[in-house]
Amino acid sequence: MRTQRCKGFGDLNAQEMTRFRSVEAAFQETARGYGYSEVRTPTLEYLHLFTSAGTLTSGMLKRVYSFLDWDGWSGERVVLKPDATIPAARLYIEQLADKGQPARLSYVTNTFVFDAAGGKNRERWQCGAELIGAGSAPADAELINLACDSLKRMGIGHYSLRLSHAGLIRAVLSGLGLSAAEQHAAFNRLLDGDKTVFAGLTAQIPGVAEALKLMLETRGRSVGFLKNLQSLFDDSAPDMKSAFTDFIATIELVEAAGLDYEIDFTAGKGFEYYTGFIFRLFASDVNVGGGGRYDRLVGMMGGADTSAAGFGLYIDRLSALVNIDRLYIPVAQRVSMDIEPSAMKAGMEVADILRRLEFVVLTAFCGNVAADCGWDVKVRAGEPQLSVTNLATGETCICQNSMELATIVGLG
Repeated sequence: MRTQRCKGFGDLNAQEMTRFRSVEAAFQETARGYGYSEVRTPTLEYLHLFTSAGTLTSGMLKRVYSFLDWDGWSGERVVLKPDATIPAARLYIEQLADKGQPARLSYVTNTFVFDAAGGKNRERWQCGAELIGAGSAPADAELINLACDSLKRMGIGHYSLRLSHAGLIRAVLSGLGLSAAEQHAAFNRLLDGDKTVFAGLTAQIPGVAEALKLMLETRGRSVGFLKNLQSLFDDSAPDMKSAFTDFIATIELVEAAGLDYEIDFTAGKGFEYYTGFIFRLFASDVNVGGGGRYDRLVGMMGGADTSAAGFGLYIDRLSALVNIDRLYIPVAQRVSMDIEPSAMKAGMEVADILRRLEFVVLTAFCGNVAADCGWDVKVRAGEPQLSVTNLATGETCICQNSMELATIVGLG
């Protein structure tokens, strides 16, 4: 039988893992600098965690890996987690809700989404952050800054930031006189880019519907744009004024931070639990991450009503964009070490010193110099005990002790 990997799943070879770890490390270092603590949630979660609260779209729920986790004669249906935020919110409810302080959580995890054709990745890795227990514009700005700073640390300097606001779109839809079910359906269609929804809405309430169409088809780059847009709507519509005020406050802080951005109300899609600001990040025309505010999610899952927001960055997409040249340790920092068995203790001492100096030390097998190294070190029981050859110049030095050898290699 021919061996092959499962369709839609992939291996990560050595070069790909180098890229992966680079993205992961850059995010974790940035998150720590912002005061976020790393957590990890299980791969398996109960299905009802994603269905009882209506937290995922029906389209997403059709694509989850779901099966019975048998326990005796009965079983609970579980899923390979299709989303990272919902498990983090569960962890908060179970362990952190009674602490009385905002929870800053970060993670690196995989999620699973079924694709019938098998042409897309079914396992997706992401790093992300959740700020639970803080609902102000500064909290929104903190998350946006954290995401952007993470990209910069990864070496991705050219990216675009697109901002939207789910609460504002919902407020406009509620002003159209639609039922809750109709609002729900229209919201998902709009975020999925289905502009045919405008035809029916315009016929019902021409003024508001036309303003909504303008809002969704126009993009702006300033608070002034948002304030001009606000003037097109009737503030008497439910939640309209507070939604505009909230979004403007967040935009003002983004501007104050010196971040370039674009207001694009169609920038958020895929999840139903967003209630406030939404942002998406693009690099080389690829969506590399995003997130937003989900103030109702914790309450919908059975916890106390809690303000919350978060984001995810897609490691597989970011890994393809990082500069691979800066990730490799240069040949000059790679040492081939040939140790005579009777001199193993002395050889290990030399290797330990070099590794502490951040050199890569490879064992030379059968007397053959390890590949891609800049130095060849030989350790013998007799005299000379220590010698080092610069493989770039061919020059060999006899060393009196391990520190002298380390000095020669360190100075290059």
